[in-house]
Amino acid sequence: MEIYLIIVILLFVLAISDLIVGVSNDAVNFLNSAIGSKVAPRHIILIVASIGILIGTTFSSGLMEVARKGIFNPEMFYLHDIMIVFIAVMLTDILLLDLFNTFGLPTSTTVSIVFELLGSAVAVASIKVLEAGQGIEGIIQYINTSKATAIISGILISVVVAFSVGAVVQFFVRLIFSFDFVHKIKKFGAIWGGFALSFIIYFILVKGANGASFLSENQMNWILNNGGEMIGITFVVCTIILQILSMTTKINILKPIVLAGTFALALAFAANDLVNFIGVPLAGLSSYLIGLASGNPAMELMDELREPVHTQTYLLLIAGIVMVCTLWFSKKAQSVTKTEVNLGRQFEGFERFESSALARVIVRISIVIFEAAKKLIPHSAQVWISKRFDKSNYAPPKIDGEVPAFDLIRASVNLMVASILISFATSLKLPLSTTYVTFMVAMGSSLSDKAWGRESAVYRVNGVFTVIGGWFFTAFMAFIASAIFASAIYFGGMVVIALLGIVAIIIVLRTHVIHKTRSAEMEEEEKNAVDEDSTAQEAITKFVVKTQKILDLVGKTINQSLTYLTLGDRENLRKAKKSAKKITKQTSSIVSNIFKTIQFIDEKDIKENQRIGKIISSVEEISTNLNALSKRTYDHIDNNHAKPGKEQAEELIKLNAVVTSQLAAAQKALEERSGVAYEEFLNARGELKKILKDFDKNQFSRIKKKANSHRNSMLFISILSQVENISDHSVTLVTACLDSLNSIAAKKK
Repeated sequence: MEIYLIIVILLFVLAISDLIVGVSNDAVNFLNSAIGSKVAPRHIILIVASIGILIGTTFSSGLMEVARKGIFNPEMFYLHDIMIVFIAVMLTDILLLDLFNTFGLPTSTTVSIVFELLGSAVAVASIKVLEAGQGIEGIIQYINTSKATAIISGILISVVVAFSVGAVVQFFVRLIFSFDFVHKIKKFGAIWGGFALSFIIYFILVKGANGASFLSENQMNWILNNGGEMIGITFVVCTIILQILSMTTKINILKPIVLAGTFALALAFAANDLVNFIGVPLAGLSSYLIGLASGNPAMELMDELREPVHTQTYLLLIAGIVMVCTLWFSKKAQSVTKTEVNLGRQFEGFERFESSALARVIVRISIVIFEAAKKLIPHSAQVWISKRFDKSNYAPPKIDGEVPAFDLIRASVNLMVASILISFATSLKLPLSTTYVTFMVAMGSSLSDKAWGRESAVYRVNGVFTVIGGWFFTAFMAFIASAIFASAIYFGGMVVIALLGIVAIIIVLRTHVIHKTRSAEMEEEEKNAVDEDSTAQEAITKFVVKTQKILDLVGKTINQSLTYLTLGDRENLRKAKKSAKKITKQTSSIVSNIFKTIQFIDEKDIKENQRIGKIISSVEEISTNLNALSKRTYDHIDNNHAKPGKEQAEELIKLNAVVTSQLAAAQKALEERSGVAYEEFLNARGELKKILKDFDKNQFSRIKKKANSHRNSMLFISILSQVENISDHSVTLVTACLDSLNSIAAKKK
């Protein structure tokens, strides 16, 4: 039994790690609306959520049975088998959730644990069936197929329902209140608040009653069976209280709604999803105790796991404390929250996700459907609806110097609709994922609120598809990885467990470094971003600093591409191509900042210089040509074509030195902003022009002599053209930047 004790201890160690990575991902469920709307300072939001988590953990006891008998039939497994299932599940869960956290993508901890249990149980069952010489149909006896099917189907249906309901409710609520809702809130806010709070409070009671360790069965049933009366009474009481507050104080009554909803979802998360993190270790402990009490542990079937379980409250509170600490200090939790907030933000700006063919098709179809639907609506109704959704004269208030991603109306809709859907499904005992519901409600309300305009829709839609695709990836990888781990552990024992543990530690440390790098890049973007309080000088200066860094990266990428082309190094050419794509994203951010900068520059300055358009086109042209160069050089070697000949290689090395020298001179000119540095930059450009002309003649001679293949000749000519374009646009860019700085400085004098 010593080996099983070691496994149980390992399960609880892994549970702590799983709590950390799990909360880092699921925090988005309850923080999104509060943080996106800036309903209160971040520390206040976290305090409210922390209280919800701690209370919610005491409601989790009754839900712990999912890990014991929800997916597989425990009476078919021996102690040895069940321990293999549990250890494989925990290792897979940590690695999978940490991967999603690293890239800031929300996923479902419920889906991951369900498919991990399913995958490892199927793997162990398959081995046992094959060893017994039975047919593959024998596996069905080991799996609780009806429960697993119900969980999976319920989760998938909730995605469509949540998005649709969120969109519909937001549309009608916005029709009532519009965007400039301050006066409307005074009139109708109490009714809306009473409606929202009544469902949120009912949601709290339903989620609490469903798993509370301190409520009797009769008390639970009373709460679940008297929902209508409770909602009605709560609606009246809350409406009266909010109306009094609205009439006698300056309190924005939407704020308590959002904070109450945040508390409710945090409570639900802890009550519902805690099982995803500690349910397996607790089931492992129960299995160990069952085996310990048996006369022959090795031959003891785990049928006692079907018995009801009530977890000690102190264990739940310890788990809650770990969750709260993670909520406050996890950088990855902030990354996941930021992803969802950015996908739903009301205004345009830098889009994290790129376009895709599927997103473009969906947007085109939606536009066609929308235009067709408009023909069925009377013109007068269209005009009225357009006025209700008009934001042209609406200036959202800034909070702590920033405009919220969306307003409190939408935040309250997100929380209320999510509460209604989750509590309704719970009352019907339908399984669902709180992550899927809250995310899809937020996306549905964003669409309905016209946050996805023509300029941003294709990127937002692709972002949603990326997240949804990640959900399917979660299910697939959870099943496959846990099945592989369980099979390896079945045959390899403790040696394999130790090896997998080491691999898990290495991977988690590696993803930590990756996330740290990504976070540093995002912080750099935010640091260089301009705000409405910046002066024109500050805005332009920030842009110039960012431009210097871009030019440095461009020089390094050209150096990589040309150097490794001459060596025929495919792997490093691939890295250069990846760097060029990264620069494209950064230039998109620069262009976005330029448009913000324009708002702060006096119109006379813009008319005098006429350089803003040049700056934008130059930045984009440099990026476009760099991408073309890096792709062309990579594709050439990737297609196994011959690397450049000796003469071509020598000229490419010289070209590389001269163009990187010019880009370094460009950076110096922007940094020193002196006539001498600018002159040095132009001289470097002149030298590049000269060798480009010479190399063009040399290549023409080689073509006549048939010294190189057709593909090598075309590659060389293409490189010369792209380098020349980058050189020319760098001159335009540096000149325009210096003109803008000098113009503003002269005007200040």
